[in-house]
Amino acid sequence: MVTGPQLPGWLKELYPFEPKRFETGSGVLSYLDEGQGDEAVLMVHGNPTWSFFYRNVVLSLRGRFRCIVPDHLGCGLSDKPQDYDYTLPNHIANLDRLLDSLNLRKIHLIVHDWGGPIGLGACLTRHEKLGKVVILNTAAFADTVVPARIRFCRIPVIGELAVRGFNGFAWPATWMAVSKPLPADVKRGFLFPYDSWANRIATHRFVRDIPQGRGAPNDAALAKVEAALPLLQSRSVRIIWGGRDFCFNRHYFDRWRDLLPDAQSDYLADTGHYLLEDAQSEVMAAISRHLQ
Repeated sequence: MVTGPQLPGWLKELYPFEPKRFETGSGVLSYLDEGQGDEAVLMVHGNPTWSFFYRNVVLSLRGRFRCIVPDHLGCGLSDKPQDYDYTLPNHIANLDRLLDSLNLRKIHLIVHDWGGPIGLGACLTRHEKLGKVVILNTAAFADTVVPARIRFCRIPVIGELAVRGFNGFAWPATWMAVSKPLPADVKRGFLFPYDSWANRIATHRFVRDIPQGRGAPNDAALAKVEAALPLLQSRSVRIIWGGRDFCFNRHYFDRWRDLLPDAQSDYLADTGHYLLEDAQSEVMAAISRHLQ
């Protein structure tokens, strides 16, 4: 079992929080619980990020809302068990358990990347508690558009060697997922939890778990999430999209617009996948307005 690391001083300056720990039964989840009350904003990250991705959102909102931001098992400061089945239904189940333990009255939701199917998978089954939703460069439906550079990371043996041995997913994301260079310490912050073969296990498993429509557990879990998406039509939803995302490109934005034609949307043409880094002030202002 690989457990969450201690935070160095330079990282605490960027991530000035005291994470809490939750036992899932398969390992301990690290999560942020900032602010007060039983009305919360749940922020769900993707791959290869962690709760660090939402650090500025938490700092902005925690005076008005309780902010809950988990690190998925295998990610961030959570445990990284080496014999765990890192699949979509298990990630959803872990988030389910955490939400059950918190007993929140209302949950506003922000999702990004893999956080889309995981966060919506957990919250749409408790839709009576679901408040407002913010969708950031993600998908929660089956699709066949997978970029070649992602498919490469799925090649048996070679893909795992690239992702886990040479950090060939998290490290390239620090420059491929942005339209302008990240400050050095911010780049270090994104990479901090993923510093070894063992600690990059979920980074690789997430890539391997991308649904392919072949009847695997991840396909069934995604189909269940997709079937529940019409429930969002009765919620206040805002779609905020980075247009320079090589993975979740305009095709995915247009699919969301078709699914949720009444949702407000912001298409930021010059912003990358890490839109909270590329267009922090603009995205933060849109999130704040929406949650008001």
